[in-house]
Amino acid sequence: MLVLTRKIGESIKINEDVKITVIDIKGRNIRLGIEAPRETKIYREEVFNKIKDENVTAAKSTGFDPSKVSQLMKDKLKP
Repeated sequence: MLVLTRKIGESIKINEDVKITVIDIKGRNIRLGIEAPRETKIYREEVFNKIKDENVTAAKSTGFDPSKVSQLMKDKLKP
């Protein structure tokens, strides 16, 4: 993990297209501003983990078996 020290108004860059700026610091809370391309998805970690867990649950509940896709395609393409 890279650890950086920044003051209010200072930023860090990630690649060419993501900029994170320290907006405010109040006690133990830090407000960050994030500039990134619209197609870049940005989530708080707890929200990201919830989405990931719900996707896993949904995939399990459908009974979808990715290992059977190949056979299904072969069956559909038979003359």
